[in-house]
Amino acid sequence: MVESREPRAPLTRKRLAVIDDHPLVRRGLVTIITHEPDLEVCVEAATVKAGLEEIAAARPDLVTIDLLLRDRDGLELIRAIRQADPHLPVLVISTLEESIYAERAFRAGARGYVTKTEATDTVLVAVRRLLHGEQYISPKMSTWFAQQYLSGRASHGLSPMTTLSDRELEIFRLLGQNQTRGEIARKLHLSVKTVESHRAHIKEKLNIRSGVELHERAVQWVRYGRDD
Repeated sequence: MVESREPRAPLTRKRLAVIDDHPLVRRGLVTIITHEPDLEVCVEAATVKAGLEEIAAARPDLVTIDLLLRDRDGLELIRAIRQADPHLPVLVISTLEESIYAERAFRAGARGYVTKTEATDTVLVAVRRLLHGEQYISPKMSTWFAQQYLSGRASHGLSPMTTLSDRELEIFRLLGQNQTRGEIARKLHLSVKTVESHRAHIKEKLNIRSGVELHERAVQWVRYGRDD
């Protein structure tokens, strides 16, 4: 006699939002995620504004964010998500250097950081860790964080760039994209005088002597992800 079996309940997929302003990268992430039997994408967006609106409407289980978005800085989006829903996990997937941006992303409220040079498997491992209430960061950065906090030292040691505030780093990046002080002021909703004050602080912290050198260093940072 064949014993009857109860039908298995269908696998419940976790729903993800993917926020990235590069269509090919965004499509690649969506493809990777939807190929997994336990994951699906419910939101795709390219800007902070669209991301916030669609996340509020769709209520995903996790959000992936690139830090370089079309309208505003990705760190602002992380803070806005954290304010709206403190329990929604955010995973940063970015080209930006982990040693400079990972700690900033975690301070803003992210729970994981993966660079776009990582393998597909690493992205999926990070996604599932966050969905299980854990955090994800590379072994290299995990070791560095542990050394910093156990020794009681300040977290500014990998590069002079780590001495910049989030706003100063954002302005430095925009300068490297050849944006003028006026353009930066309009984009960030600041006065030109405030932008100029930030430029002065950047020059002091990075030991830069002139506006020309500041522009050269900023362009180099944008192109190569380093300032030396």
